[in-house]
This record gives sequence, structure tokens and C-alpha cells, in this order.
Amino acid sequence: MSSASPMVTGVDFVSLPTKDLDAAREFYGTVLGLEGSVVYQRGSEPAFGAEFETGNLTLSLLAIAALGVDRQPSTGTVALHVDDVAAARAELESRGVTFLGETMDTGVCHVAQFTDPDGNALMLHHRYAPRSG
Repeated sequence: MSSASPMVTGVDFVSLPTKDLDAAREFYGTVLGLEGSVVYQRGSEPAFGAEFETGNLTLSLLAIAALGVDRQPSTGTVALHVDDVAAARAELESRGVTFLGETMDTGVCHVAQFTDPDGNALMLHHRYAPRSG
């Protein structure tokens, strides 16, 4: 591998642990309105995971008990792009989502933080300032 071509060329997916796959699928599919693309299932066994598409990144939900894994919720925040944070927040609040504090203006973007039913960190995000060099 030469230094001219990077080894990593993108991020394919982010895995988020769940203790209740059905509740997680309801949250990501119905509450957030994301398109489900895959359900992980071996034969006739219960499903142990599902994928949801965000437009540029796949969220992979994994039922940790079915996999025999002991994992805590993800504290690395997944920033979900929206065109209007205030409008998206109001819509999600009407669907029962509780936000962690007020919407923040960082000087380059608006963000509103919340969690999924398993406590995985999420935020609504809209960058309004141009990126600099």
C-alpha cells in the first residue's frame, strides 16, 4: 500500500447494541422513519440484528443477548443529519422522544441530543457554516 492511496476509504456501518430488537426496530423504523434494509437471522432462529439506512451510513442494530455478548450502550454519538433541527426535534418530541437538554448552537451547527430506547447516544445535527480549509 502506498502513501498516495489511503487504506480506509469510508465507513460502511456503525453497530449499536440492543437488548430488545423489536423495540429497537420500532424506534429506528417508525419513530425515526429510517428505511430498514436487512434483518439478520439464522434459519428459523429469532432475528438477532437489523440494519437501517440513513443515506450515507448504515446503522446495524445487534441483539447482544442473542449473540452472547455483554455490551453497554454506545456513548459515541451518532449524528443524524436533518435540514432543520428545530422542526425535526418537534416532530420527534410528538412521537415521544425525550431530548437531553436544549438545542445547542455551536457556532457552526445546531445539535439536539437524545438516546434510543437502549441508551445509545444520538443527536439531530445540521451544519449551517461552510467548512473551512
